[in-house]
Amino acid sequence: MSEKENITLTRNVDVITIPDGHIGKLNAGDIVTLHQALGDNFTVITPYGHMVRIAGKDADALGREAHHSAELVSDNSEAAVKENCWAVMRTVYDPEIPVNIVDLGLVYECQLHSVSESDYHVHVIMTLTAPGCGMGPVIQGDVEKGIRDLPNVASVNVEVCLDPPWSREMMSEVAQVQLGLF
Repeated sequence: MSEKENITLTRNVDVITIPDGHIGKLNAGDIVTLHQALGDNFTVITPYGHMVRIAGKDADALGREAHHSAELVSDNSEAAVKENCWAVMRTVYDPEIPVNIVDLGLVYECQLHSVSESDYHVHVIMTLTAPGCGMGPVIQGDVEKGIRDLPNVASVNVEVCLDPPWSREMMSEVAQVQLGLF
C-alpha cells in the first residue's frame, strides 16, 4: 500500500498501541490514517500521531472487510498440518513492517508431535526483531490463535527465544527486496 488513506471510524474500537503493546480505544468519528492493511489486522495513525493496530474483527469500523485467511491443504497428514501451520504464520505481520514474520526470519522452527491418529501438538520457536518489543506478546498470540484454529491441531505452544538474536540477514531475499535492502 503506497498511498495513505484517511478513514473516519464508524464505531468505537479497541486498539493496541505500537510499539509498546498497550491497550486503548478509539472513538466513532475519529479520523485515522491507514498505514498498513496486511494479514488479519490494520495499522493506523491516530489523530494524535500515534501508531496503533486495529484487529481484523473490527474491520467494519474502518469500512473494510476482514482480510483473507491462509490457503489450507485439506488433508490430515502430518505434512499437510505442518504446511498449514506455515501458511498461517505467513499471514501474521509485524504491525510496523510490511513483511510477514516467516519472510522476516522470525520463525526458527515448527515441530509437530502426534497426540492421536490425526491430531498434533504444534511447537513453534520464534524470535522478535528486538528483545524488548512491546508487540512481541501480540505477535506470539496471533501465531498461537491462528495455529490453534487449524484442523487437526490439538494444542499449540509458541515459544519466543532471543538467542540467536534476530538480524536482517535472517530475512528471505523476497523480504529484503520488498524492504529495499537488497
